[in-house]
Amino acid sequence: MSVIYQHFRPEEKEFIDQVTGWRQYVEDAYADKLTDFLDPRQQFILSSIIGDQGNISCKFFGGTDRCERKRALIFPEYFQPETDDFRLGLYEIHYPKKFIQLDHRMVLGSIMSLGLKREKFGDIIISGDRIQFFMAKEVADFVTLELNQIGKAKVSINKQKITEAVFSDEKLREIETTASSLRLDVILAAAYNISRQKAQNLVQQGHVKVNWEIVERPSFDCAEGDVLSARGLGRCNLLEIQGKTKKDKLRIKLGILK
Repeated sequence: MSVIYQHFRPEEKEFIDQVTGWRQYVEDAYADKLTDFLDPRQQFILSSIIGDQGNISCKFFGGTDRCERKRALIFPEYFQPETDDFRLGLYEIHYPKKFIQLDHRMVLGSIMSLGLKREKFGDIIISGDRIQFFMAKEVADFVTLELNQIGKAKVSINKQKITEAVFSDEKLREIETTASSLRLDVILAAAYNISRQKAQNLVQQGHVKVNWEIVERPSFDCAEGDVLSARGLGRCNLLEIQGKTKKDKLRIKLGILK
């Protein structure tokens, strides 16, 4: 196990233990294991540990190919996963659109106020005045019954066919650039074309999140699959670390969402 730990961050040890436990269950029970929704970094870790070992494989599905948060299915070689095996559904929020405007933060806050884990919910998709989200089937009845208000708006939740998912208005712009290191302040500076000093200030003031958790250390090392967000600047995905240049700088691919 110590060999596995050294490839990841110390704070990821608990999740690594979870993944190895899931793998052990599939091996021992010779049965499939379905996870909650995972963020991109967790998906990367799970893929790295499970891989495709011949007798055990894993697949991810979050509702559509564009989804960021996905459930993972770990399964033995005989198992042929289908969409239904991921046990998730698409739901649309109906609200008085002529009088109220809802955003991602308001929707997520109201969902979280129900007392459920974030891991039970996938992507929240906003397209014009339409708002949809994916969630685990095991909590769907509770949420559709209890989620009846977002902000001051009375709402209702209706199930939709997954094929009726809308596409988000948000667009990811991919850029390839170089960075001297994977430090958080360096990546932020490269992504948003700001000075390292400004990036450091944002981090130290608690205005930056990595994988949805506030990080206040500019020296924090980012990794492939990380999702960064900086208040007022938008979100950035570290999509790929492509190697080094002749001048020993890192070539990286970023996805910028504003």
